[in-house]
Amino acid sequence: MSHPDPYGNTESRGWDRPALPWPDTDLEPGPWRPGPAAHSHPAEPDTYARPAGPDTYAGPDTYAGPDTYSGPYPTTSRHHDGPGRYDGPPPGGRGRPDGPEHRGPWGEPARDDEYPTAQIAPVRDEPTEQIPAVRDEPAPTSEPDPPAGRRGPGRRRASAERPPSTAPKASRAGRNLPAAIGVGVALGAAVVVPLFFFMPAFLAVLATAVGIGIWEMARAVRRSGAHPPLAPLVAGGVITVGLAWYAGPDALCLGLLVTVLGTMIWRLGDGPGNYQRDLTAATLIAVYVPFLAGFAAMLAAAPGDGHLRVLVTLAAVVLSDTGGYAAGVSFGKHPMAPTISPKKSWEGFAGSVTAAAAGSAALLWALFDVAPWWGALFGMAISVSAVLGDLAESMIKRDLGVKDMSNLLPGHGGLMDRLDSILFAVPVAYLLLAVFVPVVS
Repeated sequence: MSHPDPYGNTESRGWDRPALPWPDTDLEPGPWRPGPAAHSHPAEPDTYARPAGPDTYAGPDTYAGPDTYSGPYPTTSRHHDGPGRYDGPPPGGRGRPDGPEHRGPWGEPARDDEYPTAQIAPVRDEPTEQIPAVRDEPAPTSEPDPPAGRRGPGRRRASAERPPSTAPKASRAGRNLPAAIGVGVALGAAVVVPLFFFMPAFLAVLATAVGIGIWEMARAVRRSGAHPPLAPLVAGGVITVGLAWYAGPDALCLGLLVTVLGTMIWRLGDGPGNYQRDLTAATLIAVYVPFLAGFAAMLAAAPGDGHLRVLVTLAAVVLSDTGGYAAGVSFGKHPMAPTISPKKSWEGFAGSVTAAAAGSAALLWALFDVAPWWGALFGMAISVSAVLGDLAESMIKRDLGVKDMSNLLPGHGGLMDRLDSILFAVPVAYLLLAVFVPVVS
């Protein structure tokens, strides 16, 4: 059967392209061009020859030997020395002399992928002196360059008359000490001035402090997923302090009960979801802030010398904090509670107890005519309770994952960070002063 010539020849082909006995993956189709027949190898038995017949194609791309196919596809023939034997690339491959006898079937240089770099020019060593040096260009910035003669903010030239500026170093206590001292003096004045000149103003200061402390605590416990209702807690806290001021210990307990019950009823409006968790957080806040602060109200409400009772209690707490800070910074080497408050040391605790005992002994002897050893015992008890209150709040903050209750007071954090020691100290002071200095009706 004759096939039409795909390259435009009107003659028919009497045979198909023979299958080669070896895989020839290097064949690449290309445009058909007439040319001389490819080179041939020594005669071997022609296993692919077909008898001449009426359909035999005898054009320029005649099959001319056992190993050479010069058909319409330009290819590089391979040297075949026998069945199953391959003896390298054919003559005319890359890297060999390029003569007429070493060209492909259509006159072009023979191709052989066995030598992919044979015709690539060798790399020559060029002198590097003629290559221009690479310059480091500044990275493009979106900000415009400052005008000439002006430096950016925070940058100035250091000289002998003007030393280079340095960032302020933080104290070993981890806070801004000047700001902490200034805020502490202001808070002390806000407490002492109304305490000695207008007692009802002290009650207003105490109620305001309780409201702020409840707000900070409710804000902090939200990090744990609890959402205690703020309105009944603040209202109940203020009522609790007022009842303790006017009616004493029984009214203080009644105020705590009213606050907790009011919070339970208020929380019912938000549905049953997380009710137990929210009520637990609300009870903790009600006991921790307004109930303990109520003892300060009862100290101040003592007839005749209430302002002095509050004064010696606050003085003992301040002496404990100051002595602990000074001793801890100077001699602190042994951590007291590293997992709760790493900066507290046993040396600082000893300084707290010593300073509070010495100061309280002198104050109680001068103000209440109490024997110095009873005054020292009072100071030691206040110091221990103040340190425990500080550790308790530190443990709460550790559990909540916060550093400070808020950033309301520069150098101190939140107001609760200052009230933590006082809240634990005022119940102890109320009980001890009731024994050492009985209240006179």
